[in-house]
Amino acid sequence: MYTPPFFKQDRAASLRFAGERGFGTMCAFDGQKPLASPLPFNLTYAADGTPQAAFHVARRNPLVKLADGTASWLLAVNGPDAYVSPDWYISPDQVPTWLYQSVHLSGPVRLLSDAELAVQLDTLSDKFESWLLPKTPWTAAKMTAGRFEALKKAIVGLVMTVEEVEGSFKFNQHKSDADYAAIADALDRGDADARKISHLMRQARPQIFADDTNKLERSVP
Repeated sequence: MYTPPFFKQDRAASLRFAGERGFGTMCAFDGQKPLASPLPFNLTYAADGTPQAAFHVARRNPLVKLADGTASWLLAVNGPDAYVSPDWYISPDQVPTWLYQSVHLSGPVRLLSDAELAVQLDTLSDKFESWLLPKTPWTAAKMTAGRFEALKKAIVGLVMTVEEVEGSFKFNQHKSDADYAAIADALDRGDADARKISHLMRQARPQIFADDTNKLERSVP
């Protein structure tokens, strides 16, 4: 991943983002062309601290045949993104750009055993069901006897041993405070992704928006 110094994230921040996001595009090369599949994953850590991204795909997915445990694959994990118009800057002579969050994890991928796959499926569903609380979490126990095992035969579990972590969070960090604040304010009036980027920008430079916070607090009776 090409990452200008302004936008480069450290390993810990990149892994934290990837783990919380839990969804990305897994990419591999079959010798002639790249192959990719969008999928959910669960990020865990081995006893020695090595990150591991566990996931599963359909048994007929061509990625399965490439999981030899030696060739390096790429997992691209993206967050919100938003277009920025030059008209929103305070400074003149700006150009259009795009703000985003992106992390790339790479390393060899091997097959999971049936027992490991069972753990991976439970862990994955537990994670995403927790996002829906206070809804009672779904578990495989709610399914008809034998149905879960039958469906499990149609998928293959895999795990990536993460050897390289690259993160790029482009929030216009290289811009002046005035331009930075103007872009954050403009994005706050946009769609859901634009508002998320605005929120992240405000978290990154809270001192710029301190006056806005104080004004809001004074206006609340």
